Amino acid sequence: MIKPVILSVFLFLAPALSTAFAQDRPMAFEGATIYPIASEPIENGVLVIHEGRILAVGASGDVRIPSDAERVDAEGRIIMPGLVDTHSHIGGGDGGDRSSPLHPDVRIMDTIDVRSDTFKKARTGGVTTANVMPGSGHLLSGQTIYLKLRDANTVYEMLIPDENLRDGFAGGIKMANGTNSLRQPPFPGTRAKSASMQRELFIQAQEYRQKLQDDDDTTRNLRLEPMVEALEGKRLIHFHTHRHDDILTVLRMQREFGFRVVLHHVTDAWLVADEIAEAGVPSSIIVLDTPGGKLEAVNLLYKAGRYLEEAGADVAFHTDDSVTDSRLFFRMAAFAVRDGMSREKALEALTLAGARMLDLEDQIGSLESGKHADFILLNGDPFSVYTHVEQTWIEGKKVFDRSDPDQLPYATGGHEVYRGDFFDHYQTGGAQ
Repeated sequence: MIKPVILSVFLFLAPALSTAFAQDRPMAFEGATIYPIASEPIENGVLVIHEGRILAVGASGDVRIPSDAERVDAEGRIIMPGLVDTHSHIGGGDGGDRSSPLHPDVRIMDTIDVRSDTFKKARTGGVTTANVMPGSGHLLSGQTIYLKLRDANTVYEMLIPDENLRDGFAGGIKMANGTNSLRQPPFPGTRAKSASMQRELFIQAQEYRQKLQDDDDTTRNLRLEPMVEALEGKRLIHFHTHRHDDILTVLRMQREFGFRVVLHHVTDAWLVADEIAEAGVPSSIIVLDTPGGKLEAVNLLYKAGRYLEEAGADVAFHTDDSVTDSRLFFRMAAFAVRDGMSREKALEALTLAGARMLDLEDQIGSLESGKHADFILLNGDPFSVYTHVEQTWIEGKKVFDRSDPDQLPYATGGHEVYRGDFFDHYQTGGAQ
C-alpha cells in the first residue's frame, strides 16, 4: 500500500506529469550524431520519443519510425542525454540556521522558489535534473531535493517521486566536514569534534531505529527519521569534503555505520583515489578555471577525474552553482579531458554517473528505450568552446530553445539572471 504522504505527492504531481507528457504524436529526430552514453556514438542516428519516454534510438534504417510521427531534421547536430548536476544551489533555497551544527529535520524543499531565473539559466546549459542542496556551513545542513527542471508553478511539479522515503519524493542528506563548519559554539572548533558530533547523531539514529522496531507507537522524531532512512540505505548522504584526511574520515564513518555516501568536491581525490575506489564510494567532483578561495582547496587540480577513472572509482561532475555557472557545465568535463580523463568517462560523468549517484539511473542519464525523454541538442562537439546547447527537452517537452528571443537572454545574459539568489544564499550563512 502506498503511504498517505506519498499518495498526496502523486496527486500534486499528476497535473505536472500530464502536461509534460502531453505529446499526442510520436516525434522522430533524424540525422543527428547521437551519444547514448550507455553505448557507442551513432552516426546518422534516430531518436524516437512519445508521451515523455524514449521509444527507440539507433542508426537510420535500423529504427522503425511510427507512420504518424512528427519528423525533425537534426542533421549536423549532436543529441545526448540531459545533464545531471549532482550538486547545485539553484532555486534560492536555504538550510539550517546557527542554532545548531546539525539540522537533519530541515528540508530545502520548503524554501525552493520555482520561479527563480536560475532554473531557466541551468536549462540553457543542458541541465535537466539537479540535486539542490543546502549549504555546507553546518556538519549537517538539511535534506536535499532531486528536481526535474520542468516548467513549474509549484515545487510539486518539479519533484521526483520516491516511494521508499517517508516524504514520498527523492532527495538525500547534505553533510560536511573540513573548515566550513569550524566556528564558535555550538559549532565545533576542531575536525575531531566535528567527527564526534556526527557519530553521536548516527548513534542516536541507531537507537531510534531500534525503538521503531520494538514499538509501533514510538513518537515521531523529525530529526532522526531521515537519519534512519540513511542507515537503511534508502536516503543517500551527500558529503562535502576536500582534504585527503577529511575524505578518509568520511570513509571510516561510512564503514562504521553502513550508510551509502557520495563524496562531494573531493579536492584531494587524486591523493587518495585508490582508497576511494577500494571503498566502492562514488565521487562528485568540481573543476574550476579559477581555483582558490580556501586553503583546503589548494590541491584542486584537473587531474582528479583522470586519477579516479584510472583507479576504477565512479566519478561525476557538478557545478555547485553559483560557484560555477550551470551554463558552463560542459567546461568541467573539458578541463578533465585536457588533463587525461577519457572523453567517454567525461561524458558519462555529466550524465549517467550523476544519475547513479541520485539512484535515478533507471530513469535518466542515457538514451535508452523506456527511459525519460530528457535530452539536449548541441551544434557541435560537447567539449568545444564554440558549441552551444540549442535545445533542452525534459520528458518529451522542449523547455529551452536558443532560437527563441525570449529565452536567449538566459543563455547569454550577465549577473541579472541570478535575480539575487546568489546573495540571498550567502546572507543566510550557506557557505560553499
